[in-house]
Amino acid sequence: MTETTDGRRTRHFPLWAALAIAVVAGAMVAVQARINGELGRQLHDGFAAAAISFGSGLVILLVAVALFAPGRAGFPRVAAALRAGRLRWWMLLGGTAGAFLVLTQGLVAATLGVALFSVATVAGQTLGGLIVDRSLIVSGGPRPLTVRRVMGSALAVVAVVVAVAAQLHGDVPPWMLILPFLAGLGLGWQQAVNGRVRDEAGSALTATIGNFAVGTVVLLVAFLVHLAIAGPPAALPGQWWLYTGGAVGCVFIAVSAVLVRITGALVLSLGMIAGQLVCALVLDATLPHAAALSVSTIVGTALALLAVAVASAPRLRTRA
Repeated sequence: MTETTDGRRTRHFPLWAALAIAVVAGAMVAVQARINGELGRQLHDGFAAAAISFGSGLVILLVAVALFAPGRAGFPRVAAALRAGRLRWWMLLGGTAGAFLVLTQGLVAATLGVALFSVATVAGQTLGGLIVDRSLIVSGGPRPLTVRRVMGSALAVVAVVVAVAAQLHGDVPPWMLILPFLAGLGLGWQQAVNGRVRDEAGSALTATIGNFAVGTVVLLVAFLVHLAIAGPPAALPGQWWLYTGGAVGCVFIAVSAVLVRITGALVLSLGMIAGQLVCALVLDATLPHAAALSVSTIVGTALALLAVAVASAPRLRTRA
C-alpha cells in the first residue's frame, strides 16, 4: 500500500488489469455513440439528444450521491483543495469536454457510423493524451516522452487518415470528421482534470457528479439556443434503450477518473481506443440503421489497435 499526501491509503493495482478495464470502458464509449447517434437521428436534433443523455446521467448520479455518504463527503474536500490552491477552478470544468463529445455523437455519429466516428476520435484522443501526459495536470506527475509512445501516437494518426480516406471523396462534409477529432482531443484533458478532482475528493462519485453537472448546464444552454433558432425537436421515440446513454457515460467517466492515476492519460486513452474501435466495428456490422463498413475503416481500426500495443507495451511490464 502507498499513502497519499493527505494521509489516505491506496492499494497497488496491476497495470494490465487497469488496461483491461480501460478496454471495456472504451467499448462502452462506442455503445454510447450508437445510442446517442440514433437518438439524435430520430429526434432530428443532436442538441436535444445530448441534453437528454447528460441530464439523465446527472439524475442517476444525484440519486447515487444521496444514498452514498462517501460521495457527499468528497465535496467539502474539493472546496478545501480549491481554497488551498491544490485545485484550480478550471479543473472542475472537465464536463465541458464530455458535453462536446456527447454533442458530436448526437450530431454526426449516425451519419458517419460508429466505426468511422470512433476512428476519427482516436487521433484527437491519442494526441490529447500525449500532450497531457507531459504536463503537470495529470495525477501522479508527468509521464516520460518515449520513442514507443510517440510511435504509437503517430500510428493512431495514420490510422485515422486511412480510415477516412474513402469518405473524403464521398458525400460526408469535412466538418463531420473534424468534430469527433476535436472531441477526442478534449478527452485526455477531461480524464486528467477529473482524476485530480477524484484524488482530492477521495471519491470517483464526487468527480463524476461534478463532471455531469457542468456538462448538463453547458448542453442545456446550447439546446435552448438551438431551440430558439431551429425550433423544437421531433417527438420522443419509444425505444427505452435510447435513454441509457447517460447511464453508460456515468460508468465511463467514473472509471476514467479512477484509472488515470495508474495508467497515465495516454495509455488510458489508448486502452479505451482498443475497446472502442473493436466494439464499433461489431456494432456497425450487426445493427440496423448502421453505416456501411468500408475496407479503409477496417484497416484504419487495425492500425489504431497496433498503436495501442506499441504505446502501452513497455508499461505493461511494470506495476503502477
